[in-house]
Amino acid sequence: MFKYKWKCLFIFVLVISLLSGCSLPGLSGPKKDTITIGAMGTTESQIVSSIVQQMIEHDTKLKTEVISNLGTSTVAHNALTKGQVDITPTRYTGTDLTGALGMEPIKDPKKALKVVQQQFSKRFNQTWFPSYGFANSYAFTVRKDLADKDHLKTVSDLKKIAPQLKLGVDSSWLKRKGDGYQGFVEKYGFKFGHTYPMQIGLVYQALKNKKMDVVLAYTTDGRLKAFNLKTLKDDKRFFPPYDCSPVVRNDVLKKHPEIRTILNKLAGKISTKTMLEMNYQADVKLKEPSVVAKEFLEKHHYFDNEKGR
Repeated sequence: MFKYKWKCLFIFVLVISLLSGCSLPGLSGPKKDTITIGAMGTTESQIVSSIVQQMIEHDTKLKTEVISNLGTSTVAHNALTKGQVDITPTRYTGTDLTGALGMEPIKDPKKALKVVQQQFSKRFNQTWFPSYGFANSYAFTVRKDLADKDHLKTVSDLKKIAPQLKLGVDSSWLKRKGDGYQGFVEKYGFKFGHTYPMQIGLVYQALKNKKMDVVLAYTTDGRLKAFNLKTLKDDKRFFPPYDCSPVVRNDVLKKHPEIRTILNKLAGKISTKTMLEMNYQADVKLKEPSVVAKEFLEKHHYFDNEKGR
């Protein structure tokens, strides 16, 4: 009975500790004179985080540390807000508009960027930088042979053959309000013959193997190139923009203003096509994200200047 009471007390204390918002393991806070970079678990985030890390180490005398696998944008946002990391290099307008800010989606990319920049400064005392130049957005995707056969370039082009097509999509998207399937039908004015809920990671292989005719994919996924797939232009701007930018706490920028200069060098320098290629090199060619990042920086001459300049 005595042991049982102590066991119950231990469980109670553990639960209270978790609910009190204790830091995640490995996130005790940035070290002195070290810039801590919070990367999510995606290949894309690992590559971009490494680009930022290597630029900081090349252009300054600062040390860096990458905290990987933060999981979601919500986790990354909380880690930055609590001071557990200094920079979150991959934040997406569409994700944080509805997530961190709790606002309605904004379809215009420039307006969406302006709103997140204003709101993150006002609410969180953080700077949302200009986009790198790429957007990791949803895109209706088909095999190239089907696109060539039926002259498919835009989502609207699917209307004439949609009743005969099988659509494979992320299961949560089918029921999502606003920018989910019902919203799509209302916006574009047509339905697909059959819809199949799937895990997002399986849609590419299903399309390649002709199990599906159309899938909802991500615009920077390397498997688009690996499987010779074609994304269709969202000509009616149904999906919110998901332009990618770094976000940094203002106290970090005040202490290390050189970081602002470094991150501004990347504004508009990574296109969606370039990001897709880098993801392809890591996911398909199995290169380490740090190697892919270094090759990008070398190719675009970011290492040509003197260190610390």
